[in-house]
Amino acid sequence: MPPTLLSGHNLGYQGGSVAMALLKDGSFKVRAITRNPRKKAVQELKHLGAEIVKADLDNEKSLLEALKDVYGVFLVTDYWEYMDKDRELQQGKRVADICSQFDVKHIVFSGLENVKKLTDGKLDVPHFDGKGEIEEYFREIGARMTSVRMPDYFENFLHVFRPVKSGKEYYVLDIPMGGVPMDGMSVKDLGGVVLAIFKNPEKYIGKGIGLSTDKLKIEEYAAIMSRHTGKSIQDSKISIKEYEERNFPGAQELAKMFQFYMKQPDRNKDLTLMLNPEAQSFEEWMSKNKNAFIND
Repeated sequence: MPPTLLSGHNLGYQGGSVAMALLKDGSFKVRAITRNPRKKAVQELKHLGAEIVKADLDNEKSLLEALKDVYGVFLVTDYWEYMDKDRELQQGKRVADICSQFDVKHIVFSGLENVKKLTDGKLDVPHFDGKGEIEEYFREIGARMTSVRMPDYFENFLHVFRPVKSGKEYYVLDIPMGGVPMDGMSVKDLGGVVLAIFKNPEKYIGKGIGLSTDKLKIEEYAAIMSRHTGKSIQDSKISIKEYEERNFPGAQELAKMFQFYMKQPDRNKDLTLMLNPEAQSFEEWMSKNKNAFIND
């Protein structure tokens, strides 16, 4: 019976990483579930031997068909597509109930902490909290679930946290961490972690595993970027308040996330590297991705 990969609606970064690791290893058959089977990345998985099934996390009937006769499920829910915590929570509970109905042997869920609960309501981070509530629901119904909690993706430095030009001489990283180290990891290295967890269910079912391959201050990330790109990149030392006032969708949400990161949530570098010894440090990742950073 194949593990099933469920990645939001579109089999994105996380689901793709896990699918590739399982296909490369060959110990499991792979059924890749996606809302968009014609997507190029999905077709590449099909070419490598994955079974492609069209389904939608909002459509229970499609999920019932997709999840028949599976051994395990890797589940990712996506807050950011709709920025709706309640919708994400319902998607996760829907999958949890179907997994329980079909007696799925092992679910690996891409979860996060319920920040609002952990801080007694002093801080709420909806894209964390919804995943935290889904984790709690899996446990409430007695599902055989392992939660993996990703840190900041290194890939975010190519997009949402990309260095910003400041005058003619240098670039800045606008990340309000106040000098506190921030965990990071390449999302491409998640697949090897999940593969190891699927291969050792008795060891990891019931666990919540915080992942990380590096823990650096923003000035340290900037220094590594500078060394590999040849550009002068600095920590802007932006404050949480200044970040909240930025005029883009999700600014306040991300500011709350950084406030939580400052509390140093549990991320275990040693365990991450034990699960996936090939997982990259930021230095290693930058050496492979330096040309994708700054083109002007």
